[in-house]
Amino acid sequence: MSLSLFLLFSLGPHRYALPAAEVASVLPLTPCKSLPGAPAWVAGLLPRGDAHVPVIDLSMLALGQPAPARVSTRLVLVHYRAGGAPTSSAPALLGLILEQATDTLRCDPAAFLASAVRNDQAPYLGPVMPYQGSLLQRVDVAALLDESVRALLYPQEPA
Repeated sequence: MSLSLFLLFSLGPHRYALPAAEVASVLPLTPCKSLPGAPAWVAGLLPRGDAHVPVIDLSMLALGQPAPARVSTRLVLVHYRAGGAPTSSAPALLGLILEQATDTLRCDPAAFLASAVRNDQAPYLGPVMPYQGSLLQRVDVAALLDESVRALLYPQEPA
């Protein structure tokens, strides 16, 4: 049994898991430069060195309401590779605003099992596992952005 580390966070009352291997850094919630005309769940751009990182509010994407600005709300930078991108290509950074992103869990990734419900509107929601009397659902970073949003946030990349 091989154990992997996951960053846990909440969307509303439910808990989710993000593979820690996909996390570049966890920052305090930081203001972003807004992008007028972008979808409401695109929080904006975060300056990072000589570049900028697109940031999305996962609560706004999934639930239609922004993540509350609490001490436990974090800006998590993840390594983003589009669904079909070769693993040999360098991933881009993508910022995720996540609620209650303060805990981790080490578990066997095989403990996550396919959900009994397929949700084509949220392809980033992956398999589930029992956790603390409820279900914990894994999030697939590569499936977060559809083609049109990917083209908006990463215009230099071929579509």
